[in-house]
Amino acid sequence: MALYEHVFLTRQDAAPAQVEALTEQYKAIIAAGGGNVTKTEYWGLKSLTYRVKKNRKAHYTLFNIDSPSAAVIEMERQMSISEDVIRYMTVKVEALEEGPSAQMRRREDRERRDDRNDNPVETENN
Repeated sequence: MALYEHVFLTRQDAAPAQVEALTEQYKAIIAAGGGNVTKTEYWGLKSLTYRVKKNRKAHYTLFNIDSPSAAVIEMERQMSISEDVIRYMTVKVEALEEGPSAQMRRREDRERRDDRNDNPVETENN
């Protein structure tokens, strides 16, 4: 089986529950094709650099997939039919990334910085 990283963008007016339902639907397609989605990350609603199908924002979702190519092709076919998915991209990789993706690490770093700025450490002046 081959290893893939797959990111898909869902239209901005889709509810988070709708995005979760789409995620489960596409994971089921991979499972039915004999594959496995090893990691799923929801990156949230983000601004797009330019409009895509009249959308200025999109919900981003990442899959790490260990699957035969036929299952990935079927998932992509279903995505191309869906009105909710505005873009997708699948990349074949040599090894799947362990732990959080760069996007999630960036978010955690930003949250840590915000926490430090919101709660400054009080120092004693002598």
